[in-house]
Amino acid sequence: MNIIEADRLVKTYGKDSTKVEALREVSFSVSQGEFAAIVGSSGSGKSTLLHMLGGLDHPTSGTVRIDGEDLYALKERERAVFRRRKIGFIFQSFNLIPVLSVEENIQLPLLLDHRQPDKEYIRDLIHTLGLDERRKHLPSELSGGQQQRVAIGRALAYRPAIVLADEPTGNLDSANSREVMELLKLAVRQYHQTVIVISHDMNIAAEADRVLRMQDGKLVSDTRGGDRA
Repeated sequence: MNIIEADRLVKTYGKDSTKVEALREVSFSVSQGEFAAIVGSSGSGKSTLLHMLGGLDHPTSGTVRIDGEDLYALKERERAVFRRRKIGFIFQSFNLIPVLSVEENIQLPLLLDHRQPDKEYIRDLIHTLGLDERRKHLPSELSGGQQQRVAIGRALAYRPAIVLADEPTGNLDSANSREVMELLKLAVRQYHQTVIVISHDMNIAAEADRVLRMQDGKLVSDTRGGDRA
């Protein structure tokens, strides 16, 4: 089953002499439970593509379907609710709420939606992330690696259709980077989560089951683990 279907995505900024084609007819699909990486150098279009997949910016043309829903056929408010419920985001800057505890930050998407958290699931998630002893701590009391673990927990709290991770190891040292990637792979195995990582680091991409490479706004290659062996 395809959780994500991107069809002929085009994103153009400016016009005439200032026209920039950030995405050029990009099409691909991702199945449930896949761990994929989208890679490319700065300016390749990978971050623009993430914004399209996450409903953060409108494509000039083309469609994105998430779990069968046409993302850009939704009204702005409907898309915001859909995004909160169906798409988990992980950013390199963590984006935690400084006055909320670890547990409160993880539960935030549910609380914003006036939903009662599944206490057993949240407790298991916190344990899996190795944050049992930190659940009542504030972000300022955590290391960078611990803060990113909280961000991963927040992305998984709603059991979203997909998790989009934008350079999730960009602010971490090599040891914490490996730990974050292991946690993302664990999310795929343990929670049957679909994860897409955006990165310029091919070492990070090598951890994924599938690598999609962007160049000059185009998808130029799509390889799976067996193909790279």
